[in-house]
Amino acid sequence: MPSTPTENDIRRAHERILPHIHNTPVLTSQFINELTGALLFFKCENFQKTGSFKMRGASNALFSLKPDQRLNGFATHSSGNHAQAVAYACKTAGVNAYIVMPKNAPKVKIDAVKNYGGNIVFCEPNETARQEACAKIIQETNAVFIPPFDDLAIITGQASCAKELIETHADLDYLLTPVGGGGLAAGTALSVKYFSPKTEVILGEPKNVNDTYLSLKAGKIIPVSQIHTMADGLKTTVGKLNFEIIQNHVKEVITVSEDEISRAMRMIWERLKIIIEPSCAVPFAALLGRKSFFKNKKVGVILTGGNVDLGNLPFV
Repeated sequence: MPSTPTENDIRRAHERILPHIHNTPVLTSQFINELTGALLFFKCENFQKTGSFKMRGASNALFSLKPDQRLNGFATHSSGNHAQAVAYACKTAGVNAYIVMPKNAPKVKIDAVKNYGGNIVFCEPNETARQEACAKIIQETNAVFIPPFDDLAIITGQASCAKELIETHADLDYLLTPVGGGGLAAGTALSVKYFSPKTEVILGEPKNVNDTYLSLKAGKIIPVSQIHTMADGLKTTVGKLNFEIIQNHVKEVITVSEDEISRAMRMIWERLKIIIEPSCAVPFAALLGRKSFFKNKKVGVILTGGNVDLGNLPFV
């Protein structure tokens, strides 16, 4: 695969993972459309297997390898959604999953990894601890590493989400997604480039973890300096491969406050009648904060996941 996935790479990845994922529904809300003055289409990856879009990238990374390359299992580090996806994909393939999780990961995500048969090793909640623990596991088991986001197979798998949305609604003016490590953001940008070039991609990011916003301004990656946000899936620095794609193909990053994330999350719960997690609410919060910009536009919003701790809701 070249340094930037091609249109054919995305098509092949989508075909490869179709037996292992759901083509998730797209929902609309008359109330939200009237409130924003825009026509919104929510791609509901909270209904995806394991509860998030991460199943797409994990499945592509695993099933792109031949069976004899999978025998020692797979290892990764993740705060939750990628961990669940790798554990579930490994269960499907009948191989071991070794998952490094920060000790403060949401309980609902820890429990899900256990239920999918993942072997969990806990670490301190920082990137260095994650990487060191994962490297030790790989040395001991010869498992194959599946990166959370900074990987071409992951990016290509995540690109299938926007591809499905575009196939349903081909004339979007904008497509919004959150950005953390950037796998979905980069994949979305590439799908838009190949399958809907008139659409523009806009990313949402918490103000408290605004590394992608700062990185685009600086023209180089600015690492995360703090991780104090309810959007636990976005507490990481954007990946190198992802940042290069985002630089070339994303129009803008809009940052949002914690209160804005909470309000957006609550509105989705109340009006769409579905469960989404805080990270998932970030792009919708960005849209709510810039309603005049999106007025009279047709906008796709990827709702990335629904693995939320029901005992720790931000709006209760």
